[in-house]
Amino acid sequence: MKLSHFGFNLPDELLAEYPAENRDESRLMVLDRKKQTIEHKMFKDIIDYFDEDDVLILNNTKVFPARLYGNKEKTGARIEVFLLRELNEEQRLWDVLVDPARKIRIGNKLYFGDDDTLVAEVIDNTTSRGRTLRFLYDGSYREFRLKLTQLGETPLPKYIKRGVEAEDEERYQTIFAKNEGAVAAPTAGLHFSKHLLKRLEIKGVNFAEVTLHVGLGTFNPVEVEDLSKHKMDSEELKIDEKAVNIVNTGIKNKKRVCAVGTTAMRAIETAVSSSGKLNEIDGWTNKFIFPPYDFSIANCMITNFHTPKSTLLMMVSAFAGHDFIKRAYEEAVKEKYKFYSYGDAMLII
Repeated sequence: MKLSHFGFNLPDELLAEYPAENRDESRLMVLDRKKQTIEHKMFKDIIDYFDEDDVLILNNTKVFPARLYGNKEKTGARIEVFLLRELNEEQRLWDVLVDPARKIRIGNKLYFGDDDTLVAEVIDNTTSRGRTLRFLYDGSYREFRLKLTQLGETPLPKYIKRGVEAEDEERYQTIFAKNEGAVAAPTAGLHFSKHLLKRLEIKGVNFAEVTLHVGLGTFNPVEVEDLSKHKMDSEELKIDEKAVNIVNTGIKNKKRVCAVGTTAMRAIETAVSSSGKLNEIDGWTNKFIFPPYDFSIANCMITNFHTPKSTLLMMVSAFAGHDFIKRAYEEAVKEKYKFYSYGDAMLII
């Protein structure tokens, strides 16, 4: 399949600027791959599709406040710094994106906060907008990380045009977020409330937690018509023995094994054995899933409605079938479902 197969027109008013008031009361579109049917529900109705010993695979990554604003030395120009990943704890080196990038050169210094106690020096150019920064801070590593957290803000996606609000710190985080390291939320998980998770637990559903630290590579535009030529950025991934046992037991017993989100799906498909079982992993993944693709682990998926021509839409199309997803998206637009991070959800069974 080609890039042009994944384009569609999305009216601006369907872009969700805010989530549903209650997490589990967003809308839910249910796609049955076997029957090729589409149903319209509320997200909390998801409990009706799961039974005892079914498995939900959750990505427990935690978003950190990755967007900072600093001032360039001498000129005082305001520069946005988006923290991507820590390269060296001891030297306080970070991979970042800067905006506007044309103003930022090797050797420049940036000052953060009202008191300028945090300074960063540009030591390398990595991409057109990418830089390597060395942070200079008088204090322990723990104090330095605390300072970053204080100065940073919730990294809402750029397509949300409003300013960041205090509530975003909590609502742009899943309720099962534990391991800090993501610069974007695994958004399918945002729909789960504590109450809904408890109800699923009481019903006997098992939860397998994996960690994939979502980077901006997930959202990088695909710029080649031939999808096999697109390169994904690497993202850090960890799946432990406990999660492996839960998932493999579900597979063995022919239960519903459901990946909550494209990131959970990428994680498990990266760590699959030749016999179709899940393996432990502690490393990185740059796996790019697009049609046609044979999935090995999950037989069910929860996801949001994604941007045109995105790697996320391509994965969902590979799982549900391109024509079926196209029909579902046409219906979603007609029925005014909300799209993207704070939008509505889809269950594919």
